[in-house]
Amino acid sequence: MFLSLVIAIWAALDTTATIVTFAIATLAIPFIAQSLTSRIRVDQNELRIDKSHIELKYLGKVTVLDSDAMRLLRTRDADPAAFLAIKFWTSKGIKIEVNDPRDSTPYWLITSKRGEKLAALLTKQ
Repeated sequence: MFLSLVIAIWAALDTTATIVTFAIATLAIPFIAQSLTSRIRVDQNELRIDKSHIELKYLGKVTVLDSDAMRLLRTRDADPAAFLAIKFWTSKGIKIEVNDPRDSTPYWLITSKRGEKLAALLTKQ
């Protein structure tokens, strides 16, 4: 995407503008990549995903999802009240049921390349 922007600027402007645009685009890539990465943390009391958090005592059944199950839960079988911490480029993840009568969220759907490890950590707690 950035390369097409650089080529468009090169076609419309001079070489100096193209070099500056290329340098800015190259420097921006790590910052953009970092901002698109989810931070998943589990401590003694809660699960945190970026700014969202839930106490571990309210977590129910944890299900590891393969790419087919995740695809269905993202689309056809999705519950509009569910909490989604998904990235479109990750095809696997976990589903965590919420056991809190005060919370209308039925489950958390989280994409993760290490779904088995996260599920094991949550069920161990």
